[in-house]
Amino acid sequence: MTPHAGGAMRRGQPSPAVVDGIFRALSDPTRRDVIGRLSARPTSVSHLAASYDMALPSFVEHLKVLEQSGLVRSRKVGRVRTYELAPEQLKVAEGWLAQQRTLWERRLDQLDSYLMKLKQE
Repeated sequence: MTPHAGGAMRRGQPSPAVVDGIFRALSDPTRRDVIGRLSARPTSVSHLAASYDMALPSFVEHLKVLEQSGLVRSRKVGRVRTYELAPEQLKVAEGWLAQQRTLWERRLDQLDSYLMKLKQE
């Protein structure tokens, strides 16, 4: 089965490819800025692109990466394409980060216990 931006799942967890796609999309400052702008309201491509000093085709590539990751979705009415945030995919990233935090907190607690035991000996 090929994972897709909608969230291919394995035992309730997104596939590594889905998580990779989300973090790849979020790794770029322009794309993170677009996410921030779309959190306020859906916006047309031309209105979004006007804020960036780059050619429209280059900016559209950023939007494609965001859409492929599932972080945004678009709709076209007439000649105007509008993008909106798809916050459910941000929850995938948040969940992954929470798992990592839990893992490292547990490891640090174990290290703390070990060091306290050494100190007492």
